[in-house]
Amino acid sequence: MNRVVVTGLGPVSSIGIGVSAFTDGLREGRSGISPIRSFDASGFPHRNAGEVPGFRPEALLDRIDVACWGRSAQFAAAAARLALADSGLDPAAVAPERAGVVVGTTSGESVVVEAVTAQQVESGFGGMDPDLLRQVPAGRLAHAVSTELDLAGESLTLATACSASNYAIGYAYDMLATGEAEVMFAGGADSVCRWAHAGFYRLGALTADACSPFDRDRSGILTGEGGAILMLETLDHARARGARVYAEVLGYGVNCDANHPVAPDRGSIAACMRAAHRNASVKPADVDYICAHGTGTPANDSVEAQAIFDVFGDRVPPVSSIKSMMGHTMGAASGFGAIAGTLAIAHGFLPPTINWANPDPALSGLDPVPNTARQARVRVVQNNGFAFGGNNAIVLIGAVE
Repeated sequence: MNRVVVTGLGPVSSIGIGVSAFTDGLREGRSGISPIRSFDASGFPHRNAGEVPGFRPEALLDRIDVACWGRSAQFAAAAARLALADSGLDPAAVAPERAGVVVGTTSGESVVVEAVTAQQVESGFGGMDPDLLRQVPAGRLAHAVSTELDLAGESLTLATACSASNYAIGYAYDMLATGEAEVMFAGGADSVCRWAHAGFYRLGALTADACSPFDRDRSGILTGEGGAILMLETLDHARARGARVYAEVLGYGVNCDANHPVAPDRGSIAACMRAAHRNASVKPADVDYICAHGTGTPANDSVEAQAIFDVFGDRVPPVSSIKSMMGHTMGAASGFGAIAGTLAIAHGFLPPTINWANPDPALSGLDPVPNTARQARVRVVQNNGFAFGGNNAIVLIGAVE
């Protein structure tokens, strides 16, 4: 089995675009939350989200025609382009069929679906724009990356909702570990859209102004968006080309309890952690930091914390949630978590949970790294990703020995 390493990072987020800006955003505890601009939110009581206001795809993309692709595909392709540039890889040095892409998503191109639906309601099926209809399939997220980077290997979109990026990283890990590929681009992309905002509001899971994970008075999520892609390659391939290596993907675990449409399951999450540890050959005591799913809802944070206590006992590492800064970026969420965890290892710091004010007595013993980033020696990171339907996926990332 080949060892798999991270050599390129491509964050397109509300707290920064590109590695340098994203790292600064994490260190500063920057909030990327702002009033929604991508759709008319005036009818909603809650009108904030983690949009990416400075996103100019035409400035980042070289090959694909921006007008032919939806916003989520643009995020995926731009993030992959950034990851490639960050890696220093010459694409010509890799056979196209030995490089592939796996992208996770929740909503796919729901912004496009909403647009063509509005056309259909107003003018019937004949009024639907064929060019927009071509942008609808969620599979185009991975296809956009393959087209932008001229890849001919695996090209797959996974729709396992809010844990989808970790599923994608696990899939890419397997491709590389087994020798089916030499280079893989993995992560996720999603866009702020009306239906997700409305859906979470109707579920009672949407907060008004600030997401406060692990705080006693936490009241819900804020939706977010962006693209988070990591370039992974085999360690041998990276060393042969003299690449800078950020970290190693040690392994992953996935399970699906299908216990409830939306409620997380403590036992299943704990089992997923244990499976990830076994796959990565690490013990709970080896983990220095947990990048939490940490949505800021009362249910998720309580269940996630209790599962952590079940697995880690009285030795719980620091646990923070970057969703406090960016909102819930849906299918991209655990991709951003993987990037944050990789940067924590590479630069020796713990990203904070911002908007935290009141300790929750029920979560006593959990250190959320409140409000301010912390310098730390980080060797192993556990990156949690959980989704509706009981889709759990956890990735372990470590320093390269």
